Amino acid sequence: MSIKLGIIGGGQLAWMMADAANKLGVKLIVQTPSPNDPAVSIAQDSIFAAVDDAAATEILATKCDIITFENEFVNLAALSLLEKQGVYFRPQLAALAPLLDKYEQRCYLRDLGLPVPHFLALSAEQEQEKEIKSQIESLGFPVVVKARRHGYDGQGTFIIADFATLAKIVNQSHSQFLVEEFVPFQRELAIIAARSINGEIVIYPAVETCQENQVCRWVIAPAKITKEQSLEIDAIANKLLNSLQYVGVCGIELFLTAEGKILVNEIAPRTHNSGHFSLDACETSQFEQHLRAVCGLALTNTTLNCASAVMVNLLGYESSHGDYQEQRQQLADIPQATVHWYGKTEARPGRKLGHITVLLEQDNPNAIKDIIHKIESIWYPPDQICENFP
Repeated sequence: MSIKLGIIGGGQLAWMMADAANKLGVKLIVQTPSPNDPAVSIAQDSIFAAVDDAAATEILATKCDIITFENEFVNLAALSLLEKQGVYFRPQLAALAPLLDKYEQRCYLRDLGLPVPHFLALSAEQEQEKEIKSQIESLGFPVVVKARRHGYDGQGTFIIADFATLAKIVNQSHSQFLVEEFVPFQRELAIIAARSINGEIVIYPAVETCQENQVCRWVIAPAKITKEQSLEIDAIANKLLNSLQYVGVCGIELFLTAEGKILVNEIAPRTHNSGHFSLDACETSQFEQHLRAVCGLALTNTTLNCASAVMVNLLGYESSHGDYQEQRQQLADIPQATVHWYGKTEARPGRKLGHITVLLEQDNPNAIKDIIHKIESIWYPPDQICENFP
């Protein structure tokens, strides 16, 4: 008998679970706001409602055996009432609770003894100007300011150079913020880790990521780090997932400083953009691994099936309803390339419309640079090509 899995969220992360679901005999049912959302096309059934609509989730629970999450914009308090009524959530709500608020997440990581940047909390309601200045002095400018909830792909994240700009953002938004020191990192890294119901943990190779305006532009697998750094990152993942008793896949974003120090940046309690390369470059994708974990199946191999892989996000650079068929064909003609197009009906600047993964037979930095430049030259107008190469 197949497992019926409910997914809160129907974007591309849920859409990319389709092949794995078919392979494993899992039926997907999504709760998502719009019939145009990508995962609707691959789901057995859909409930059209906001992801934080607990009444809709109660209906979803009647249609499935287990509920998982595509994003973290949920109403945890309302879902906990359903959990008390016997609804199975994986990852469990207790594992999500310390992670959804960025300040609370940072406190959890610090208290667990994991290395994190220096940070503090700010809000217009509770801080006077003198008090804000006093606290910021301990961090020094520039600082990074993040909305504590509902920020993603650069939304709600600011790099602030002076106090006047900081005060303006805090006072105008009437929101609560995490404020942290700006880390002059050498590289940004990420890993995907999965933990099963039985406590088994598997970890994908660490990758290097490039962020432009706080949106992931490209990913290189594997990252060029030392064996000691790799072991340290694996230890961080093991400690975190075991502490949370987490079930499922999560993404862990990290900084590598010029001194070789590893710092944890953010935790995403779901499949993650930095793991998309695994669809084509690994024996088991992060999406299959997530389904295996939440459905109680054994976890499997995470190793690369190539020397290296490049994943480049295809981000919107204009407002359009086009399907970019000509550019997509040019990208598909690149040797060892696979284009994943999410089928969104509207493009806008910065929106993730798809991604392309290219497998390489050699781990050659110059070849990687050339591939990224070729992809960006096909996809973007000349003035929007990223020059921040590895």
